[in-house]
Amino acid sequence: MAAFNRYKLAHVTVFSYDGAVSESYNELRLRPRHDESQSCLSFRLTTFPPSRPAAHLDYFNNWVHHFHILPEHKELRVEAEATVLVHPQQWASAPLALSEFDQRREALGDEYFDWLAPSQYCPIVPEIGDLARQAEARCSGTVRAFAESASDLIHELFTYKPGATHVHSSVLDSLKTRAGVCQDFSHLLIAVLRQRGVPARYVSGYLLPRQTAEARGIMENVIGGHASHAWVQAYVPETGWIGLDPTAGEFVEDRHIVVARGRDYGDVPPVRGVYKGHAGQSLSVDVLVRPALDDEGAELLLETAAGPAPKPVEEQPQQQQQ
Repeated sequence: MAAFNRYKLAHVTVFSYDGAVSESYNELRLRPRHDESQSCLSFRLTTFPPSRPAAHLDYFNNWVHHFHILPEHKELRVEAEATVLVHPQQWASAPLALSEFDQRREALGDEYFDWLAPSQYCPIVPEIGDLARQAEARCSGTVRAFAESASDLIHELFTYKPGATHVHSSVLDSLKTRAGVCQDFSHLLIAVLRQRGVPARYVSGYLLPRQTAEARGIMENVIGGHASHAWVQAYVPETGWIGLDPTAGEFVEDRHIVVARGRDYGDVPPVRGVYKGHAGQSLSVDVLVRPALDDEGAELLLETAAGPAPKPVEEQPQQQQQ
């Protein structure tokens, strides 16, 4: 059974230009994290035109690769491949009442400031307070129950609808449209948790498809097979960081592969960069997640087939997490 916890990932990003561009400088966060929840067994990054990527760890201990393409080119293709072993997670929970939690908020504010302060995508607005009060009213009164109630509430009240928002949308846009994708739902949940004083962070990664065809919904087919995913980790005293996925409507277990963590999407975009030139461009992204071993026990990684979807912008476009 352990073999089914070992996965291969292929993440292909293609920038296509309608004219020649040059001096392209890019930053990537595509290498899965290596920690207590998973082991990144291998990682390979390839670019076309060829480059020599360099790597470092950022402020939040995410792997960042950067590279540049100086000659003129009309297409930039970035291929990231990884093998990841996902470890089953178990959390020992000691229920902590919200009333007792409130007595610790000052100390938590000092230690977890980055995960409590409003951020670009997660401002604190009156509507967020309304959602927090609804979540608290329907929970059993513990910190963990509140976090789970907030996640469930967002899953119920907001509609998963690709195209309803864009990559730079904040919670203000989601509150207006009452719809969005995983990036939006994660920002909403983070804002609600922080408004109540619960430290919360944005997680970028991949959602593994369920093994049975019956369990796959339309939304899951999209976020599990063609794009990166996003969810939330909330800090619960006496328990630690727990994962919540308001888009899939479930508790995060061994179907989620973590790539990067930050205050919001702005800290962890999979790919971003700039280039010299006035050519229009389009961005296409294709992601493949599959077990690392086939039915015969052999390693296999299928190729992706990214096809461009026109979306011309002046700067290097960023991928919205679905």
